[in-house]
Amino acid sequence: MGAASSSEAEREPLLAPTSAGTTNSLPVNSRVYGRRWLVLTLFSLLAFMQGMVWNFWGPIQNSAAKAYGFTKSDIAVLVLWGPVGFLPWLLFMWLMDKKGLRASLLLSAFFMLLGSTMRSIPLTDLHLRRWLIHGGQFLNGLAGPTIMSAGPYLSTTWFAPDQRATATAVASLLSYLGGAASFIVGPLFVPAPNDSQTGTATAAPPSTAFIRNRIQLVMYAELAAIGVFFVAVLLYFPSRPPVPPSVAAASQRLSYRSSICKLLSNFRFLMIALAYAVPTGVIGGWSGVLDMVLTPAKVSQVNAGWIGFWSTVGGCVFGIGMARFADSIRGMLKLILVLMLAGASLSSTWFTLTCLSTITHLPVSAAILYTSCILVGIFVNSSVPIFFELFIETVYPVPEGITCGVVTFLGNLAAGLLLFFLTFYPTNLSWLNWCVTGSCLFSLVLVLFFRESYDRLYLDVFVSV
Repeated sequence: MGAASSSEAEREPLLAPTSAGTTNSLPVNSRVYGRRWLVLTLFSLLAFMQGMVWNFWGPIQNSAAKAYGFTKSDIAVLVLWGPVGFLPWLLFMWLMDKKGLRASLLLSAFFMLLGSTMRSIPLTDLHLRRWLIHGGQFLNGLAGPTIMSAGPYLSTTWFAPDQRATATAVASLLSYLGGAASFIVGPLFVPAPNDSQTGTATAAPPSTAFIRNRIQLVMYAELAAIGVFFVAVLLYFPSRPPVPPSVAAASQRLSYRSSICKLLSNFRFLMIALAYAVPTGVIGGWSGVLDMVLTPAKVSQVNAGWIGFWSTVGGCVFGIGMARFADSIRGMLKLILVLMLAGASLSSTWFTLTCLSTITHLPVSAAILYTSCILVGIFVNSSVPIFFELFIETVYPVPEGITCGVVTFLGNLAAGLLLFFLTFYPTNLSWLNWCVTGSCLFSLVLVLFFRESYDRLYLDVFVSV
C-alpha cells in the first residue's frame, strides 16, 4: 500500500559507523553540543511570539469591536491571516532546504518584526488603522511556514536520537503556548466593554479611548519582544552544528523536487497527513474564535480566555511529557496517537452536547465547560509532536523541513477553510462545535488503519551499532 520504504542506498550514512563491540549509542564521528539548547530556546521564543500575535484579536473581540469597529467577520479574517500566510509555503521550504534554517528563520523573524511595526502605528484614521492591522497580521502569518514546520528539522540537526521527540515537542508546541498566552494577556490588560460582562457592573464602563490605549500598549510590548528576539537570531543562530549528532542527521537526503514527488505519491503519508491536518486545523480555527463560541453559553471574555489558556497550556505540557515518553520507548508512536485521538473524540463530543443543553438536557456549568474544552485542547495539541515524528519516520529520507512543511500547510488550509465559512455564518456557531467532534473521529479512524514504519530509527539503532 502506497510508496515503498526507503532503499538501502537512500539509508547509506555519510558518517562512518562505529566499530563492532562499541557500546556508544552514537557513531564515532558524531557529537552533541551544549549550544543546542540555546538554538532551541531562540527558535522557541520566536515561535511563542508568532503564536501570540496570531491569536491576539480573538480573545478580545468584544474590546476590538468597541475600539476599532471590528465586526465578528473582521475578527475571523484577522485570525484567517495566519493560514493565508501559508500560501507561499513552497518558497519557505525551498529556502530551508537550500540555505538552511538560519536564512529561513531570519526571513520569518523579519516578517514578524515588520508586521508588528505596521499594526502598532498609532494612526487616528480608524479606516487606515484597520488596514494596517490586517497587513501586520498577514505578515506575521508569513512566518508560520518556518515557525510551525521547522521544529523536527531543528531536532534532527542538533539533538541525539533519544532527545529528538522532546526537542520537536518544545519547538513545535511553543507557538501554541504563545497563542495560549494571548488568552490571558489580552483579557487581563484590555478591559472588556460593559455589554460583554455577566453580572451587575459596579463601575462606569471603560471608554473607547481607554480600551484603544490598552490594546496599543500590548502591541508595543509584543513589538519590543519580537525586536529583541530578531536581533538575537541575527547575532547568533547557526544553521547546523560542525559535527552531526547522529547517523540519520548525516545521511544523504532526497532533493527538493524528488521529496515533493515522493510525498504526493505516498498514500500512507497522505493518509496520516490528513489525520493530522483535519483536527489540528479545525481546532486551530475554533480556538482562535473561542470567545465567540462560548458567548451563547453566557461565558464572559475573561473566562473564555482562561478556558483557552488552560486548554492550550495543558496540551503543551502533556505533549512534551508524551514526547519524552516516546523518546524512552521507541516504536510506539501509533499507539500513543490512538489513545490521544480517542480522548479528543470523547471530550469534544461531551463539549458539543453540553453546548446544546436545550436539546440534550445535559447539565451545564462553568466546571463542565472548562473540563470538556480543556480536555479537547490537551489531547489534540499534545498529538502534534507525535504526528511530526511519525511523518518523518514514514517518509525518510525526505528532509524534515519539507515533510512538516507539507503537513502544516494542509493543517492551515483546513483552518483557513473553516474560518472562511465562519465569515458567512458568524451568528449560530453550533456547527463549529460539530466540526471539532467530526474532525477528531475522522482522524482516529485514519490512524487506526495506518501502517507505521520507522526508517529513520532503523539507521540510528542498527547502522550506528
